[in-house]
Amino acid sequence: MGFKGILAEGADHILGWRSPNYLYSPKGTQNIKLLLKNYKLSDDIAFRFSSKDWPEWPLTANKYAQWISSHNGAADVVNLFMDYETLGEHQWEDTGIFEFMRSLPGEILRHPDNYFVTPSESVEKFPTRDELDVPYYVSWADVERDLSAWRGNPIQHDALRAVYSLETNVLKTKDQDIIDDWRRLQTSDHFYYMCTKWFADGDVHKYFNPYESPYDAFISYMNVIHDLKLRVDEVLPVKDVGITDFEQQSAMAV
Repeated sequence: MGFKGILAEGADHILGWRSPNYLYSPKGTQNIKLLLKNYKLSDDIAFRFSSKDWPEWPLTANKYAQWISSHNGAADVVNLFMDYETLGEHQWEDTGIFEFMRSLPGEILRHPDNYFVTPSESVEKFPTRDELDVPYYVSWADVERDLSAWRGNPIQHDALRAVYSLETNVLKTKDQDIIDDWRRLQTSDHFYYMCTKWFADGDVHKYFNPYESPYDAFISYMNVIHDLKLRVDEVLPVKDVGITDFEQQSAMAV
């Protein structure tokens, strides 16, 4: 398809002893390279920047540039990936995030060995250092960097089964409003709000969660699922309404 590089998570359990600050190749490939996120340095800006409990607060552009420069001689490229919402939403203007970002390029370039490259330029400029085998799904969420933020507990699995079990009947309606609502119910945030993991990841989950608890998120979601099913039943003739997998499992459980 012509792609030359992939932006991916520099997960510790994939890298092992290796550094995210080099390019790698996916196992079994020859013509494509991996650019991996340095999640520690990225999260210092994305999540920890305004935290007064963080030992490194306040984070200045000069201090951060020194952290970047400390990798010279032991890295080819440092990739910083973060959401656009980091700038002004996750980190509000009064935290100083905009001034930090204005000053950062100049502070980085004060070191004679530092310069900026685009992802395409990185792929052209730097060789791959090793081959990486990634046999399972990876995300940039939480300590585990896997799918457990969305699929890590029974209520998340129940919610996912409920929404996917409606597929056949929802599509039979040919009602675009119903289909659109069903698709929106598959947005990953719904299941993220139901995550029950705390400890190291809890503050991040609570920060992004509009609900008081994951169980409130589940109850709200399942109420909407029930409402959607009623709308489907109103549109379809009785003979066309099939029992869903979720309903069947619930009946068997009873």
